[in-house]
Amino acid sequence: MSILGAMTDLKGKVALVAGGTRGASRAIAVELGRAGAFVYVTGRSSGTNRSEVDRPETIEQTLELIEQAGGKGTAIRVDHLERDQVEGLAQRIDREHGRLDILVDGIWGGDAYLGWGKSIWEQPLNETLRMIRLGIDAHLITSHHLFPLIIRNPGGLVVEMTDGTEEYNANYRAYGSLGFYLAKATSHPLVKGEAFQTKEYGTTVVAVTPGWMRSEAMLDAYGVTEDNWRDATKKVPYFVISETPTFTGRTVAALAADPDKTRFSGQTLSSGQLAKIYQIDDVDGSRPDCWRYIDEVQDLGKDPDPAGYR
Repeated sequence: MSILGAMTDLKGKVALVAGGTRGASRAIAVELGRAGAFVYVTGRSSGTNRSEVDRPETIEQTLELIEQAGGKGTAIRVDHLERDQVEGLAQRIDREHGRLDILVDGIWGGDAYLGWGKSIWEQPLNETLRMIRLGIDAHLITSHHLFPLIIRNPGGLVVEMTDGTEEYNANYRAYGSLGFYLAKATSHPLVKGEAFQTKEYGTTVVAVTPGWMRSEAMLDAYGVTEDNWRDATKKVPYFVISETPTFTGRTVAALAADPDKTRFSGQTLSSGQLAKIYQIDDVDGSRPDCWRYIDEVQDLGKDPDPAGYR
């Protein structure tokens, strides 16, 4: 059996992927299902109802992908900023399974408000505050209602999805905006606090950041598909380090199955770091280490050659 196969037996486990409509969270839901976990997928885009992200992906489509991978689960429309809805979700999981082993919080949906390069006084205040609500408040609400299920049994895993490693986010990302920076960088102290509060229950809490991901939205933005994504490097050369959402999905599934995962609790981990630990490749057989590349190559304006980084 391959290392990947050996590390991802999750039969009998119950998982919730909050915000599993698209991107890395969708891929994580699929890979958890592929590994044998029963996966609850929540989000606001369901059927013909779109969230403010206004994209075509839905939680039902994520469920279809889980089932195509041989997994089982259910899709439930939940707005994780609505306390009653999240509380009802927790009650339903408790009623149907009596446990929750894996919680992946990928709630976001703030891409329309990024405001790249805008100062706090230049960007509309409602956009800044909306990113805070989506990136921080929704995560706290979800933790409040779902942690009582997670800590019920030793060995639980909580993954707070973020953008950027703790080391990279130690400095302000000048090309971004303050609201986005706070929404994502807050994940680092968040998991430290959650790890401390759940330690006695044997729970592992980490933040996970993908690299430069070829999500549905990113491919659309560059006018390419997964088959011809390298065409985008003609305009954006550093996109050569990009990775598929499946790469993050595979690494999180391996982390979930690791019996010694508590050694990471309180840390922020990248897909590249986890891939090195668990010997996992992306779908093309490469192993991109995006955040090291960004720090050592891209931000220094060096030749975009990814040799040594994938």
